[in-house]
Amino acid sequence: MQFGIFTVGDVTTDPTTGHTPTEHERIKAMVAIAQKAEEVGLDVFATGEHHNPPFVPSSPTTMLGYVAARTEKLVLSTATTLITTNDPVKIAEDYAMLQHLADGRVDLVMGRGNTGPVYPWFGKDIRDGIDLAIEHYALLHKLWRQDLVDWQGRFRTPLQGFTSTPRPLDGVPPFVWHGSIRSPEIAEQAAYYGDGFFANNIFWPKEHFQRLISLYRERYAHYGHGTPEQAIVGLGGHVYMRRRSQDAIREFRPFFDHSPVMGGGIPMEEYMDQTPLTVGTPEQVIEKTLTFREYFGDYQRQLFVVDGGGVPLKAVLEQIDMLGEEVVPVLREEFAKDRPADVPDAPTHASLLAGRDAEGAPSPDPVA
Repeated sequence: MQFGIFTVGDVTTDPTTGHTPTEHERIKAMVAIAQKAEEVGLDVFATGEHHNPPFVPSSPTTMLGYVAARTEKLVLSTATTLITTNDPVKIAEDYAMLQHLADGRVDLVMGRGNTGPVYPWFGKDIRDGIDLAIEHYALLHKLWRQDLVDWQGRFRTPLQGFTSTPRPLDGVPPFVWHGSIRSPEIAEQAAYYGDGFFANNIFWPKEHFQRLISLYRERYAHYGHGTPEQAIVGLGGHVYMRRRSQDAIREFRPFFDHSPVMGGGIPMEEYMDQTPLTVGTPEQVIEKTLTFREYFGDYQRQLFVVDGGGVPLKAVLEQIDMLGEEVVPVLREEFAKDRPADVPDAPTHASLLAGRDAEGAPSPDPVA
């Protein structure tokens, strides 16, 4: 099982000091977060993709390429790659290039994003969001698996005998997770291809995500990729820790109350009851995270949000230290207990390459 950090890269004023980081400071902070994640033994660093203030990660491959040169083991991922507004040809090229530079330490979470205005900025219509996600990924999937591609669809110019370069490292495309917080069509898409499904469950009650993940698992089995229990699931989480829970609550409350996505509605305690947000001690984070398996079954990837909302970098790095030193070692041990032998680990380049070599031939393309 993989554990890691994901960030959306927002530039937000610290409500306790009034300090607003510059874009330069925030970008450098994201790099520091990734390096700290590797230092303490976490597995994954993931960055979002946004093209509007107050967010800075408009170019995930630039960020991840820079991080790749400064790390050795960390899996470099996107928290969202906008499959709707990006050209799938450019995605194929950019992430294959990154895959080579990072020696295979790359995967992606495909998503539609949560910022409506981005669609017209890139010449798209938000009303086509689901159709764009389906068609663009079908093309991307083909580009990574076929040397010569003929293509005609609704949303881009046709391709004739096109080859995307560079080709994926070792002929093995980066693993893809399909991310969603609300759309059963995306769960269906993930299941159809036998890809992973990342349910970013940090904002809504668990019952909603139970339905999405159950649908994905059932359809994964329907398409012949394995049993429902063998489907590849990732989850989100959001933590703020101190040695004493009252200190964590006191420190984090201003960030919660001023958050544009969490605050202004229900009280923090009620929000914690309904979502994965855990504000307390490392032991409380362990206790709550272990309940995720009860709701969603055995899964493969757990990513935590520890920054954002104006939380200063010093506090963020302290959160990562606690995750690496006190939380994740216990979670690894506990999640390994009673885990069925046929439940797979999170895919990596090495495991995908070994699987392909064991089969003796490339995996069939379901959309060929």
